[in-house]
Amino acid sequence: MGELILVRHGETEWSISGRHTSYTDLPLTAHGEEQARSIAPLLADRPIGLVLASPLQRALRTAELAGFKNARITPDLHEWDYGGYEGIKTVDIHRGRPDWNLWTDGVAPGPADHPGESPAEVGERVDRVLAEAAAALRASDEDVVLFAHSHTLRVLTARYLGLPASGGALFVLDTGTVSRLGREHGRPVITAWNAGTQNTAH
Repeated sequence: MGELILVRHGETEWSISGRHTSYTDLPLTAHGEEQARSIAPLLADRPIGLVLASPLQRALRTAELAGFKNARITPDLHEWDYGGYEGIKTVDIHRGRPDWNLWTDGVAPGPADHPGESPAEVGERVDRVLAEAAAALRASDEDVVLFAHSHTLRVLTARYLGLPASGGALFVLDTGTVSRLGREHGRPVITAWNAGTQNTAH
């Protein structure tokens, strides 16, 4: 059986500054494009059968630069909808809500078209992605690659391991990195995490 490969998109201006970025469709920075290109050799020798990507340009551009121009757009891989916290830094949220924690509290309500999501709602989305990936992995020995976002991929990892969505808090995920989920003795495990060919800090 192949593995589930998670790729977080390259750097954007908001990822540098720590602003919550969900539906704001920012491009990669020049450094983010370098990160995306550096992903290609990490995946070059792997047999890949299915490639899925978030519909946002930072994920699709990362996939393209990593050598996967035909990644299938999958809305369920969209980043966590931060609602009223879109574009806001955690430090600024804490000024009004010092005990706030995304992983347990969710977000403040946003506009009608982006009301925000709870951890459980993000968990429901990634469970659908995991079901599709599991079917593909059962059908062949090839890997499945997902190009997406930090919080979505962290929730997905938690759900893959049998944890609640809030368990994503345990997994730090840098821009432009590759992680792998597999199995050992039939149990779900992390086989590689947060790997990259260059320093992701910038």
